[in-house]
Parts: sequence; structure tokens; C-alpha cells
Amino acid sequence: MNGHSTPRPDGTPARRRRPLLHATLLLIALGTAAPPAHAAPRIGTHDTYTRLVFDVPKSSPLDVTVTGSSVTVKLAGPLRPEQGPLKAPGVTAYAVSGSSVTVTFGSGYGRAKASILPASGSQGARLVIDVLKGASVASVPATPPRAAAVARPASTASVRRPRVVLDAGHGGIDGGMQSRWVTEKDVTLDIALRTRAELIRHGVDVVMVRETDRALASTKKKDLLARSQLATSGTVSAYVSIHVNAGASAAQGIETYYFGRPLAGSNRSLAVAENGGGSTGEELTRQAAGSAQNLLGDILSQAKLAFSRDLARRVQTSLISATGAVNRGVHTDAFYVIRNPTTPAILVEVGFGSHPVEGPKLATAAYRERLAQGLARAILDFLHTE
Repeated sequence: MNGHSTPRPDGTPARRRRPLLHATLLLIALGTAAPPAHAAPRIGTHDTYTRLVFDVPKSSPLDVTVTGSSVTVKLAGPLRPEQGPLKAPGVTAYAVSGSSVTVTFGSGYGRAKASILPASGSQGARLVIDVLKGASVASVPATPPRAAAVARPASTASVRRPRVVLDAGHGGIDGGMQSRWVTEKDVTLDIALRTRAELIRHGVDVVMVRETDRALASTKKKDLLARSQLATSGTVSAYVSIHVNAGASAAQGIETYYFGRPLAGSNRSLAVAENGGGSTGEELTRQAAGSAQNLLGDILSQAKLAFSRDLARRVQTSLISATGAVNRGVHTDAFYVIRNPTTPAILVEVGFGSHPVEGPKLATAAYRERLAQGLARAILDFLHTE
């Protein structure tokens, strides 16, 4: 192509077309209201596998065939025809034709597994294909959605276990929010420890940002930096930062955040508070907001942020189901600790310690256990782990 646009019938120049794959990834990652594309994948890269997520019209049975050079997944219904190159470890191209999705392997990758995630709330059905390092296998048997993660062929046994970082917010001299019922640093640590126990029981490696009442550094800025760096230390499948909210006496409920543009209005103060409060909080929020703005021009970062949004939605849904708390939804904001888009990372406010009903609940072991179980279940679902 010569780079020039073709004029419209009225003589005005038409805007140049962007590659469909890049445009679709951007629409998905930004959460716009554009019609869903049932082909172009979102891509997540990990140490031993590359994950591709395709939006599909509906949940349907799987028929999976793996050859030495590709994996083909046949679904029950037709998909929008599309194809294109892929630039990620282990994958070189994808093609959608009729009811089949084919992904071509790259060098050193020759195994795959697939599953269907059914529609949930505003999230439509998705086809998940994990392309794994190693020699090829003849095929991967079709499995129901929840069994897909555990019904692995014997040849995939060497795949490294998923690793999750749990960040119990605050600690040491930084107590976080305090009310007549709870202190934030105590609640977050207890929930994180309970969540760790459940994840370990299901075979997940867990890295704790803190296991005791301590900070990671002498200043809030250094402390938050050390916490955020754990998201990229080794191979991390998810990073979850746990916090307790505070507000007017009527404010209650659970809300979950992934990194993005700061919220307008009074909610902006939440990022400032969690980023250290005062001048430090303002400075770190400005830095994080600048990072969020820069990410808008980075297609790969936008695609990876889409995985953070997926994790945030699962956590929010699971916690509301486990507790019956008020659903305050999923949002974006410029939290410094989750600003790195290379790892699916979220920050969850598990409730308002300042609320006359929710505060006393957060003080009880039974309610914290419900929160931990809900959080662990969402993480396991995100990892496709039973």
C-alpha cells in the first residue's frame, strides 16, 4: 500500500484503516461499547506458555486437534472469518474459518490446551487457548469448561505451577484506615494469609508481600515501589493488592480496581490515599496517571491490561457472591502499586471499615474467611485451576 487513503464519494478523504487485530485489541482493552469481535485474540505471555483469549458468540462444545505445527479448536457455531500474524512467544499466526480457530505454533512450542469460559454478567463467552513450551503431542482431549484446567495430558506435567503475589496493604507504622472496629493493616494481612492457604491447597505458588506487621521500606514511596516490583520478579500469573476502604458512615460495599486513568471527582482521593496520602500520595498518583496516559498508545500494554480487567471482574463477582455485600463495581484508577501492565494486577477494597455494619463484620474471623474464600475462588478461576 502507498499509505494514501481512498476518497469517499463526496470527495472527502477517508481515514486510513488500522490493522483489524490491533484495533480490536484496543477496543477490548479500553472497554468501549463497540460490537464484540468474535475472532482477534487477546494475548498474555508467561514463562512456559502463551495464552490467547478469543471472544466467541456463545459457549459451545470443544473439539481440539493438535498437530506438530498448530492447534485447531472447532466450536459448534460460526465465527467471523479472520486471520493475521501474531507476535508473541510460541505463536506466529491465527486463522478463523467457519466454526474453527487455528493457532500456528512458533519455535519451541508444540503443545496446547483449550477451554470455554461461559458468559458471566456483562462478559461474553470466551475461548481460551494456552500454547505450551515443549515437543508436540497428537491431541488434547475436549473437556468441559471447569475441568479443562486439570485434565492435562501427561506430557504437560512439567509446566511450572502458577504463581500469585498477595499484597496485604499497609503494615508497620502505616496502619492504613482505622475505625472503632478495625485497623486496615490487620484485616488485610489476615485475609491475605487465609487466601494463601486456600491457593496453596489447590497447587498454586504464593508470594506474600508481607507475612507480619511490617512495611517493606522506611518511606511510603519506597515501600510501594518494592511492592510493585514483586509483580515482575520471576514469573507471576497474578498480583492482588488487598485493602479496606473508608468513607462517610453510609458508605459500604466492595469494589475492585485495575490500572488505568484516574477516576474523576471525589473518588480520585482513594488513589491518593492508597498511594500514601498527602504530598507523597499526590506525587505518586500524578506519576501513575502519566503512565496510564502513555499506555493508551501501546497496543500490547492495552491487551495485557485487558487480563487485569478480566481478573478484576472475576474477583468482584466472586466476593459479592460470597458475602452479599453491596456491589460497588469494577473501576480503573492510578494506583501506584498495580501500575505495571506486564502482569495481571488488581487492587480490591474488601469493604468499609468505617461503616457501622460492615466495620464490625470485617472484625470477625468468619467474615474474613468468606472474603478469602471468594478471593481465592476468583483467582483459581482466572488461572483455570480447580
